[in-house]
Amino acid sequence: MAEPARDETADVVSLWRLQSQYADIVTRRAWHELATVFLPDVAVEIDTVTSTPRKLSGAEEFIAFVAPATDRFDHFEFVILNTVVDVDSHESARGRIFMAEIRREAATGEWSTAYGLYQDGYRKVDDDWWFADRRYRSLARTGPDSGVFGIPDGLPRLGR
Repeated sequence: MAEPARDETADVVSLWRLQSQYADIVTRRAWHELATVFLPDVAVEIDTVTSTPRKLSGAEEFIAFVAPATDRFDHFEFVILNTVVDVDSHESARGRIFMAEIRREAATGEWSTAYGLYQDGYRKVDDDWWFADRRYRSLARTGPDSGVFGIPDGLPRLGR
């Protein structure tokens, strides 16, 4: 069977919208909405550099990790700094998001910013793009646990 015709521009815009939806969900801490952007079997790897990397499967495991981690903040905003995507085929793509979390500790009033990198795999199902896998790595942090961890070596070129 022949692959359906691709409209790369429409796919790229749809992927950017998916990334923005994720940022909006996380900023609002509307955790139950992650099921609208994550495939049920999404694989998520989290490397904060300063603790043991975690491998999670599915939105529920991700929520169980991230929701308590953000509860201590009375302000939390997920900001996409830069994004690039490559559409591999009608139903698969990959991308990268450089992001920042702007946050304020409720108990102390202290502000901090966490900088990170998401490397994502996307899958198209019934004309909708979904996160199929995600790898997160911390790049730097301000505040009491500050540090600069750098961009990982060997990032593939994406985009044109």
